[in-house]
Amino acid sequence: MQHDAHTHSTHHGHEDRDGHGNHADHVGHDRVSWSMAAQATLHCLTGCAIGEVLGMVIGTALGWGNVQTMILAITLAFFFGYALTLRGVLKAGVDFRTAFRVALAADTLSIAVMELIDNGVLALWPGAMDAHLTDGMFWGVLAFALFAAFLITTPVNKWMIGRGKGHAVVHQYHR
Repeated sequence: MQHDAHTHSTHHGHEDRDGHGNHADHVGHDRVSWSMAAQATLHCLTGCAIGEVLGMVIGTALGWGNVQTMILAITLAFFFGYALTLRGVLKAGVDFRTAFRVALAADTLSIAVMELIDNGVLALWPGAMDAHLTDGMFWGVLAFALFAAFLITTPVNKWMIGRGKGHAVVHQYHR
């Protein structure tokens, strides 16, 4: 069995090895609170919601069909999700290239799961895709879809943070 000459530590100063001196596979899934996971998910949800709504408003204003509007909304959801993380990491004094890599590592899976659930609900809910922005049904289904995406993505983020991935990568820049 090979051992590295150095140890890896988390930003909390805990050694990242198991009790036998081997590199641990995670930072401590049990130490990750649901609150921390929910905060990471809420951060992601904010960017996704901004992108989703803006994409739907733009697509509707341009007279686009459902598919084109959904593609725009998903693209903008990723853009705004990454942008919110980038903003925070850049504020910590990190160069853009590093900040961009951190945003990709922190948010890609979270946004992808969120968008899959959110758009899946909209696509499968009878009449939701044909509802207009001025229709209460549209906003009700969108709110439900975002809530469902939040509920399903939070455990994903908890799992990722517990393994030193996802928003755990961002936390080292929030000191």
